[in-house]
Amino acid sequence: METSLHRQLKSLYCADESQQEVTLAGYRIDGIVDEMLIEIQCASLGAIRDKIRALTKKHDVIVVKPLAARKQLVKYNRKRGKIISRRASPKRETFHDLFLELVHFVNVFPHPRLTLEVLLTEQQEHRLPPLKSRRTRKKYRVQDRSLERVVSKLVLRTNNDLLTMLPPDLPAEFTTADIARGSEIPRWLAQKMAYCLRKTGAVSTIGKQGNAMVYQRQQTKRKAA
Repeated sequence: METSLHRQLKSLYCADESQQEVTLAGYRIDGIVDEMLIEIQCASLGAIRDKIRALTKKHDVIVVKPLAARKQLVKYNRKRGKIISRRASPKRETFHDLFLELVHFVNVFPHPRLTLEVLLTEQQEHRLPPLKSRRTRKKYRVQDRSLERVVSKLVLRTNNDLLTMLPPDLPAEFTTADIARGSEIPRWLAQKMAYCLRKTGAVSTIGKQGNAMVYQRQQTKRKAA
């Protein structure tokens, strides 16, 4: 079922409702604006990998990926019932969280016909009590997610655009420990970042420092075909 978040972003990028949910080349397209295909992807980028690879053979595509910089958790006693609690989620996503998804998308991005727009957003998540018939450890189920506002946007077209996400004071030769320290992110996330940068040709490996791979930037603007 379409979430409010997906519907709101779809309208934000494609105001003409007659150009929303259009079937093209056997795929359902969220929106078309001036022959540009718009795909809103709130779920995993890996889930649309084959779809985007097929569409970019003949069409220009914008993939919109929202991340939740802030999320308000609103719990109801039942569907269409009363609000029983409201609190801010302790989890806050940043642009670096994109790499959790990009590891499954590097054989599609970059591409000359593809633009990836990453949105930092403020959202509301609407929760209901769990269904009694289902065995689950969760104390809630998500009914809907909605958009409060877009905080900022990052536009990625080439592998050089990915390099802008590295810390500005990173040395010419660096490890994932340097990325983690400079970006103030966990080492495991820095490793995913380095993997994506290497697979897209943004960086290359030049050796090892102990057990850690050593990387350097590549300045060629590779756009995968």
